[in-house]
Amino acid sequence: MKTYLVGGAVRDRLLGRSVGDRPGDRDWVVVGATPQAMLDAGFRPVGKDFPVFLHPDTGEEHALARTERKSGHGYHGFTVHAAPDVTLEDDLARRDLTVNAMAEDADGTVIDPWGGQRDLAARVLRHVSPAFAEDPVRILRLARFAARFHDFSVAPETARLMREMVAAGEVDHLVAERVWQELARGLMEDRPSRMFEVLRDCGALARLLPEVDRLWGVPQRADYHPEVDTGVHLMMVLDMSARLEASLAVRYACLGHDLGKGTTPPDVLPRHIGHEGRSAQLLKAVGQRLRVPNDCRELADVVAREHGNIHRSSEFGAEAVFRLLERCDAIRKPQRFHEVLLACECDARGRLGFADTAYAPGPRLRQALDCVLAVDTAAVSAEALALGLAGPAIGQRIGQARLHALTQHLSTR
Repeated sequence: MKTYLVGGAVRDRLLGRSVGDRPGDRDWVVVGATPQAMLDAGFRPVGKDFPVFLHPDTGEEHALARTERKSGHGYHGFTVHAAPDVTLEDDLARRDLTVNAMAEDADGTVIDPWGGQRDLAARVLRHVSPAFAEDPVRILRLARFAARFHDFSVAPETARLMREMVAAGEVDHLVAERVWQELARGLMEDRPSRMFEVLRDCGALARLLPEVDRLWGVPQRADYHPEVDTGVHLMMVLDMSARLEASLAVRYACLGHDLGKGTTPPDVLPRHIGHEGRSAQLLKAVGQRLRVPNDCRELADVVAREHGNIHRSSEFGAEAVFRLLERCDAIRKPQRFHEVLLACECDARGRLGFADTAYAPGPRLRQALDCVLAVDTAAVSAEALALGLAGPAIGQRIGQARLHALTQHLSTR
């Protein structure tokens, strides 16, 4: 019974990247053991599809060495064999990429039967074996790794294999939860645009997110968008969201803010009148299809509907600004509104030549919201009650007081 550190922890150490000490930061493979032996040693079982156990002290996952055989379509279409006679090399052979198919023994010696160290040095993402084609999730994982290791290229033979997998319909069997899980993780990497470039290159993006895929080749007005191509703009926006260390909800909102431009009638291009409403409708469909979390859906909806108005809000008077705050539900959800403004800043700066340009509407609208929130609503309500008002009439009084404060604030700017 021998235990080996495997996968990402070995890869990251060789790359000089930090490896955390929390459960989940490191994975282990146990060779020569049975489930009963693991239980006898105090490990707690957690695996549903194959034998995985939690270490009694560290809580880290320890999986029995295993092999897999394709038995159906999609992520769950495998028969797993875990037994004491499965070798470390057998286990590493079933992994996706050579850079993830290395192990390290207790003495720190690296076991690398598939050339992972060679590919790390060459900055290449390469599949271990033809078995890569048996699991469509691996396309998403590779694309996610491309977003993390954005100076790595995809081996030509791996890119070709992924295109063959898409053509064979494998990605059509992916379950929504797994697609979202990998997309969300990829959005949070250093260069999220690389994930979408890889998915687009192999044809998977058109199958998984056709609403995004159709944006390439759609022109925009060059006076607003010097980069012209809507797909190129989207990639710049996503990378700006990473540069500004935005949350997942903000990055997802960035991904969906311009989906409606992909459905603009050709005869009105390069203008995109009404694309905001179309973007919101398409986002509803994407959110349902991929089962996107509610916080991401709600933020993306506000950004899709209002980003144009927010960009133009420096020209607005007090009444228009107040209506904008109300439509964004900013008074009830001020923190979310700050995230809306960050997504809009990513949109404005994700343009050719604008990456380092200050986003003026952001500070103006934050100050406007602070001004509105500073109104003493309890005092306004008490005054209204003293006048015999009730219900909606009190709400109107509060709204009037907020608008009055905002008018005074903006008049001094």
